[in-house]
Amino acid sequence: MKRIFSIKTIFRVFLISIIFTAILIIVCHWQIESFSEPHVFEEVDEIPKNKVGLLLGTSKHLIQGGQNPYFKYRIDAAEHLFKSGKIDFILVSGDNQTKSYNEPIDMQNALIERNIPADKIILDYAGFRTLDSVIRCKKVFGQNEVTIISQKFHNKRAIYISRKSGLKAIGYNAKDVSLSRGMKVQTREALARVKLFIDLYITNQGPKFLGDKIEIK
Repeated sequence: MKRIFSIKTIFRVFLISIIFTAILIIVCHWQIESFSEPHVFEEVDEIPKNKVGLLLGTSKHLIQGGQNPYFKYRIDAAEHLFKSGKIDFILVSGDNQTKSYNEPIDMQNALIERNIPADKIILDYAGFRTLDSVIRCKKVFGQNEVTIISQKFHNKRAIYISRKSGLKAIGYNAKDVSLSRGMKVQTREALARVKLFIDLYITNQGPKFLGDKIEIK
């Protein structure tokens, strides 16, 4: 039987697919970097004040055991912002997929251990993805301006989603993790940036849940 596709043809298709994917990742990365860079801050003295800081959730512990450094550094950043008077409330948004895995509660407990008043911490249990967290911040929690708290690479993606969705967001960058330790996260981030454009401009993806409005006061 005659071969429908030669090895050479299959290789060419594979190579073109790899090149196209690489270009797509680079374009999406550049678009988010250039758009969001003016809106992220490293120094607490330079960042404008907002009523609410949106602390993006992550797991407290690593799969292999031990504390997740991304978690610790985000808590450090939220504490620093709050105690410097740059935010009045901390909206903790994350996933609570099981009874034993609850990002908002873990972050709330960590903040309370840092002497952040419990009545200044608001929990959003439906922050399943970054897109959910930022859109719910506007549509459920009624914020038009917010300070997002996470690592710089994450802040930039969150700010892009926020500002394209009508939420005037700035970002306070938590300490990052070395590339050697965070390679898996960085790889996932590259793909998440491509998915962002699919969600916003192709599928018009919204949050999994919205619900009743909640006033922060």
